[in-house]
Amino acid sequence: MTLIENKEFGGERPLYCQHDLHLKGVTIHAGESGIKECQNIRCEDCTFEGKYPLWNTDNFQVHRCTFKETARAALWYSRNLNMTDTLVEAPKMFRDMQGIHLERVELTNAQETLWHCRDINLKDVKANNADYIMMYCDGIEINNLRLYGNYGFQYSKNITIRNSILHTKDAFWETENCTVYNSLINGEFLAWNSRNLHLVCCHIRGKQPLCYCDGLVLENCTFDPDADLAFEYSDVQATIRSHVHSVKNPRHGSIRAFSYGEIILDENIKLPADCDIERLPYDEKA
Repeated sequence: MTLIENKEFGGERPLYCQHDLHLKGVTIHAGESGIKECQNIRCEDCTFEGKYPLWNTDNFQVHRCTFKETARAALWYSRNLNMTDTLVEAPKMFRDMQGIHLERVELTNAQETLWHCRDINLKDVKANNADYIMMYCDGIEINNLRLYGNYGFQYSKNITIRNSILHTKDAFWETENCTVYNSLINGEFLAWNSRNLHLVCCHIRGKQPLCYCDGLVLENCTFDPDADLAFEYSDVQATIRSHVHSVKNPRHGSIRAFSYGEIILDENIKLPADCDIERLPYDEKA
């Protein structure tokens, strides 16, 4: 690889259509498309300030770099990214990409980030101000995500999340084939209109969770006191190892919890209207 070290570039397309480059300590100043239509690029200890620096790039590594807020929409239409130990201050990162691996990455302004992407792997990632993160994605593997931002994962499918803390209202709307393990999910209106959502050993906070769901499974989960009016019009199989504030008009399935504050089954329930709602036996609390 050709080494370019401690250099500064700006303006329009300064490294356009390059390949097999090792950029070390490089700064991309104001301008557009600094490293566009490139292949086999390694960026190490670099700073990105200009817009759209890494578009249409194949096979690239980004290590210990910083993307300033002005480097918005920095990585679009690219493939096979490995990013580690990097600070991203710019919004609208990662759009229409395939093959994304992020590890020990902090996204401080993650609005509209990771849209229309495929084959995503996140490990030890923090995402703040992350409204509408990961929309319309397919194939997501996550371990230890700290997410703060609403409307996460909408319209995405084939998702596995482990050991994470998700503060996100309206999360998982219209998702398909999603499994979440050992995580805190905090936000109102969780997972409405989802299909095949499976929550294992998760803690749920927020109003009116898990309504209008098909193929919903909860295994050994717990509910916060504010998680009220749950499961309206859902097809659900749930084992909940806590008190549930209220359940309203589940459509079908089985719900088993330690106790209930209120069970609402009224004239608005939808057919087949045959959900079994039971208390867990005392000896199953251990």
